[in-house]
Amino acid sequence: MSAPRRRWPRASWGMIVWLTAVWVLLWGDINAANILAGLGIALLVTTAAPLPFAPFDGRFRLWGVARLVVRFAYDVIVASLQISLKTIRRQQPRGAVIRVRLRSHSDTFLTATAGMSSLVPGSIVVEAHRLTGTLYLHVFDVELAGGLEHAHRTVLEQEERILRAFASRDQLIDAGYAPGSSPRAGRLPAASTGGAARPAGRAPGREEGR
Repeated sequence: MSAPRRRWPRASWGMIVWLTAVWVLLWGDINAANILAGLGIALLVTTAAPLPFAPFDGRFRLWGVARLVVRFAYDVIVASLQISLKTIRRQQPRGAVIRVRLRSHSDTFLTATAGMSSLVPGSIVVEAHRLTGTLYLHVFDVELAGGLEHAHRTVLEQEERILRAFASRDQLIDAGYAPGSSPRAGRLPAASTGGAARPAGRAPGREEGR
Protein backbone atom coordinates (compact mmCIF):
# COMPACT_ATOMS: atom_id res chain seq x y z
CA MET A 1 0.00 0.00 0.00
CA SER A 2 1.48 3.32 -1.05
CA ALA A 3 1.91 6.08 1.50
CA PRO A 4 -0.77 8.80 1.40
CA ARG A 5 0.24 11.74 -0.71
CA ARG A 6 0.94 14.89 1.28
CA ARG A 7 -1.16 17.85 0.28
CA TRP A 8 -0.51 21.45 1.03
CA PRO A 9 -3.32 23.12 2.98
CA ARG A 10 -5.32 25.59 0.95
CA ALA A 11 -4.21 28.39 3.27
CA SER A 12 -0.55 27.58 2.53
CA TRP A 13 -1.02 28.08 -1.19
CA GLY A 14 -2.75 31.39 -0.50
CA MET A 15 0.17 32.49 1.67
CA ILE A 16 2.68 31.42 -1.00
CA VAL A 17 0.88 33.46 -3.65
CA TRP A 18 0.65 36.46 -1.31
CA LEU A 19 4.33 36.36 -0.33
CA THR A 20 5.36 35.99 -3.97
CA ALA A 21 3.23 39.02 -4.92
CA VAL A 22 4.73 41.09 -2.10
CA TRP A 23 8.26 40.15 -3.21
CA VAL A 24 7.56 41.24 -6.79
CA LEU A 25 5.95 44.49 -5.61
CA LEU A 26 8.94 45.29 -3.41
CA TRP A 27 11.30 44.89 -6.38
CA GLY A 28 8.94 46.97 -8.53
CA ASP A 29 9.58 44.89 -11.65
CA ILE A 30 7.39 42.06 -12.88
CA ASN A 31 9.60 39.53 -14.65
CA ALA A 32 10.23 35.80 -14.59
CA ALA A 33 13.33 36.08 -12.39
CA ASN A 34 11.56 38.07 -9.67
CA ILE A 35 8.52 35.79 -9.75
CA LEU A 36 10.65 32.64 -9.44
CA ALA A 37 12.77 34.20 -6.68
CA GLY A 38 9.65 35.27 -4.80
CA LEU A 39 8.13 31.82 -5.20
CA GLY A 40 11.29 30.17 -3.88
CA ILE A 41 11.45 32.47 -0.85
CA ALA A 42 7.74 31.99 -0.16
CA LEU A 43 8.18 28.20 -0.23
CA LEU A 44 11.19 28.45 2.09
CA VAL A 45 9.39 30.71 4.57
CA THR A 46 6.18 28.67 4.70
CA THR A 47 8.14 25.42 5.07
CA ALA A 48 10.74 26.54 7.61
CA ALA A 49 8.47 28.78 9.69
CA PRO A 50 4.83 27.88 9.05
CA LEU A 51 2.27 30.21 10.59
CA PRO A 52 -0.29 28.78 13.03
CA PHE A 53 -3.63 27.92 11.48
CA ALA A 54 -6.07 30.82 11.49
CA PRO A 55 -9.65 30.12 10.49
CA PHE A 56 -10.97 32.28 7.67
CA ASP A 57 -14.71 32.47 7.08
CA GLY A 58 -14.70 35.35 4.63
CA ARG A 59 -15.39 35.32 0.93
CA PHE A 60 -13.58 36.29 -2.25
CA ARG A 61 -15.13 39.17 -4.20
CA LEU A 62 -13.47 39.58 -7.58
CA TRP A 63 -14.51 43.21 -8.05
CA GLY A 64 -13.42 44.08 -4.51
CA VAL A 65 -10.03 42.41 -5.03
CA ALA A 66 -9.56 44.26 -8.32
CA ARG A 67 -10.30 47.60 -6.64
CA LEU A 68 -7.92 46.73 -3.79
CA VAL A 69 -5.01 45.80 -6.09
CA VAL A 70 -5.42 48.73 -8.48
CA ARG A 71 -5.73 51.31 -5.71
CA PHE A 72 -2.80 49.81 -3.80
CA ALA A 73 -0.57 49.97 -6.90
CA TYR A 74 -1.69 53.56 -7.51
CA ASP A 75 -0.91 54.57 -3.91
CA VAL A 76 2.55 52.97 -4.07
CA ILE A 77 3.44 54.76 -7.32
CA VAL A 78 2.13 58.17 -6.24
CA ALA A 79 3.76 57.98 -2.79
CA SER A 80 7.09 56.93 -4.31
CA LEU A 81 7.05 59.87 -6.73
CA GLN A 82 6.08 62.33 -4.00
CA ILE A 83 8.85 61.22 -1.65
CA SER A 84 11.41 61.16 -4.46
CA LEU A 85 10.47 64.70 -5.48
CA LYS A 86 10.67 65.93 -1.90
CA THR A 87 14.09 64.33 -1.50
CA ILE A 88 15.41 65.87 -4.72
CA ARG A 89 14.23 69.30 -3.59
CA ARG A 90 15.95 68.73 -0.22
CA GLN A 91 12.79 69.67 1.66
CA GLN A 92 12.66 68.83 5.35
CA PRO A 93 9.81 66.42 6.10
CA ARG A 94 7.55 66.97 9.10
CA GLY A 95 6.67 63.55 10.42
CA ALA A 96 4.13 62.43 12.98
CA VAL A 97 2.77 59.31 14.63
CA ILE A 98 -0.96 58.81 14.28
CA ARG A 99 -3.30 56.44 16.06
CA VAL A 100 -6.00 54.68 14.06
CA ARG A 101 -8.63 52.45 15.63
CA LEU A 102 -9.85 50.03 13.00
CA ARG A 103 -13.48 49.07 12.55
CA SER A 104 -13.03 45.33 12.05
CA HIS A 105 -12.68 42.88 14.96
CA SER A 106 -10.66 40.35 12.96
CA ASP A 107 -6.95 39.77 13.61
CA THR A 108 -6.60 38.72 9.98
CA PHE A 109 -7.83 42.03 8.62
CA LEU A 110 -5.88 44.02 11.22
CA THR A 111 -2.71 42.28 10.03
CA ALA A 112 -3.58 42.81 6.37
CA THR A 113 -4.31 46.51 6.94
CA ALA A 114 -1.07 46.99 8.86
CA GLY A 115 0.95 45.19 6.18
CA MET A 116 -0.49 47.03 3.20
CA SER A 117 -0.27 50.40 4.96
CA SER A 118 3.41 49.79 5.68
CA LEU A 119 4.11 48.80 2.06
CA VAL A 120 3.02 52.22 0.83
CA PRO A 121 6.07 54.53 0.97
CA GLY A 122 5.75 57.30 3.53
CA SER A 123 3.96 55.34 6.25
CA ILE A 124 4.95 52.44 8.45
CA VAL A 125 3.22 50.73 11.36
CA VAL A 126 5.32 51.08 14.50
CA GLU A 127 2.93 49.37 16.89
CA ALA A 128 -0.30 47.38 16.76
CA HIS A 129 -2.64 46.63 19.65
CA ARG A 130 -4.55 43.46 18.90
CA LEU A 131 -7.11 43.70 21.72
CA THR A 132 -8.21 47.23 20.86
CA GLY A 133 -7.63 46.98 17.12
CA THR A 134 -5.41 50.05 17.16
CA LEU A 135 -2.56 50.82 14.79
CA TYR A 136 0.14 53.41 15.42
CA LEU A 137 1.69 54.60 12.18
CA HIS A 138 4.62 56.88 11.52
CA VAL A 139 3.86 59.29 8.69
CA PHE A 140 6.95 60.47 6.80
CA ASP A 141 5.55 63.89 6.02
CA VAL A 142 2.21 65.27 7.19
CA GLU A 143 1.94 67.65 4.23
CA LEU A 144 2.43 64.87 1.68
CA ALA A 145 -0.15 62.79 3.52
CA GLY A 146 -2.69 65.60 3.15
CA GLY A 147 -2.79 66.37 6.86
CA LEU A 148 -3.35 64.23 9.95
CA GLU A 149 -7.06 63.79 9.33
CA HIS A 150 -6.51 62.65 5.75
CA ALA A 151 -3.75 60.22 6.83
CA HIS A 152 -6.14 58.75 9.39
CA ARG A 153 -8.92 58.44 6.82
CA THR A 154 -6.53 56.80 4.32
CA VAL A 155 -5.86 53.90 6.70
CA LEU A 156 -9.57 53.35 7.35
CA GLU A 157 -10.24 53.42 3.60
CA GLN A 158 -7.51 50.82 3.11
CA GLU A 159 -9.15 48.64 5.73
CA GLU A 160 -12.54 49.06 4.02
CA ARG A 161 -11.14 47.97 0.65
CA ILE A 162 -9.63 44.87 2.27
CA LEU A 163 -12.90 44.05 3.99
CA ARG A 164 -14.92 44.52 0.80
CA ALA A 165 -12.50 42.21 -1.00
CA PHE A 166 -12.38 39.36 1.52
CA ALA A 167 -14.74 39.82 4.48
CA SER A 168 -17.96 37.90 4.91
CA ARG A 169 -21.33 39.64 4.98
CA ASP A 170 -21.48 39.36 8.77
CA GLN A 171 -17.96 40.78 9.16
CA LEU A 172 -18.85 43.77 7.00
CA ILE A 173 -22.00 44.44 9.02
CA ASP A 174 -20.07 44.03 12.27
CA ALA A 175 -17.59 46.67 11.06
CA GLY A 176 -20.48 49.01 10.25
CA TYR A 177 -20.40 48.66 6.46
CA ALA A 178 -23.26 47.85 4.13
CA PRO A 179 -22.50 44.52 2.38
CA GLY A 180 -21.02 44.80 -1.08
CA SER A 181 -17.73 44.89 -2.95
CA SER A 182 -17.75 48.65 -3.56
CA PRO A 183 -17.36 51.50 -1.04
CA ARG A 184 -20.41 53.02 -2.71
CA ALA A 185 -22.47 50.63 -0.59
CA GLY A 186 -21.68 53.00 2.28
CA ARG A 187 -21.90 52.72 6.04
CA LEU A 188 -24.73 51.30 8.10
CA PRO A 189 -26.62 53.31 10.71
CA ALA A 190 -25.40 52.48 14.21
CA ALA A 191 -28.65 50.70 15.02
CA SER A 192 -28.31 48.44 11.97
CA THR A 193 -25.17 46.68 13.18
CA GLY A 194 -27.25 44.54 15.50
CA GLY A 195 -25.85 46.19 18.62
CA ALA A 196 -22.64 44.17 18.48
CA ALA A 197 -20.55 44.95 21.51
CA ARG A 198 -17.12 46.41 20.90
CA PRO A 199 -14.12 46.02 23.18
CA ALA A 200 -13.31 49.12 25.18
CA GLY A 201 -11.72 51.73 22.98
CA ARG A 202 -12.37 49.75 19.81
CA ALA A 203 -14.64 52.31 18.16
CA PRO A 204 -12.96 54.22 15.32
CA GLY A 205 -10.91 56.92 16.98
CA ARG A 206 -9.24 60.13 16.02
CA GLU A 207 -5.64 60.53 15.08
CA GLU A 208 -3.06 62.11 17.27
CA GLY A 209 0.36 63.38 16.34
CA ARG A 210 3.46 62.85 18.41
